[in-house]
Amino acid sequence: MAKKNRIIIPCRLAYLNCWRPVSVYGGQKYSLLALIPKGDKETIETIQNVIAYVKEKSIDKWGGRIPVNLKIPLHDGDEDKPDNPIFRNSYYLNAKSKEAPQIVDCNVQPITDQTELYSGCYGKVSLTFYAYNCSGNKGISVWLGNIQKIKDGTPLAGRVVACDEFTPISSEKDLP
Repeated sequence: MAKKNRIIIPCRLAYLNCWRPVSVYGGQKYSLLALIPKGDKETIETIQNVIAYVKEKSIDKWGGRIPVNLKIPLHDGDEDKPDNPIFRNSYYLNAKSKEAPQIVDCNVQPITDQTELYSGCYGKVSLTFYAYNCSGNKGISVWLGNIQKIKDGTPLAGRVVACDEFTPISSEKDLP
């Protein structure tokens, strides 16, 4: 039986730290940001349903009621980050884990070449939503499970590929 707080969503991958952990709040974590187009109503509804489920199951953790200022993981990119074009017309959520995610291709074969998975490509991610109540902060957060790359996309790092900038040098006359 599937867990009701664990889902797999299609998304565009950004801010990937899936090969090496980075320092987060004093610990080492793997992480990513999942961009979900606002037009993907099915995925957004699935995420909202999981958040609602976790809210209902976590009332005891929050002192018997759902907090008014509850922090939830799904954010509107147009509202929260209006000046950053990668968030335009998208929702987003962050996911992190202490354990390295397994990273596979469309055929569920491991990806070992770190250049194959990058910010801007498209994939599916498995996510587990959970409630927290820590130092007066109450909310729902997301554990990162595994990642499946589906297709390439325009890199979000702003880096240009060398073959798009340069032409081959065929003779010394092409040299400056």
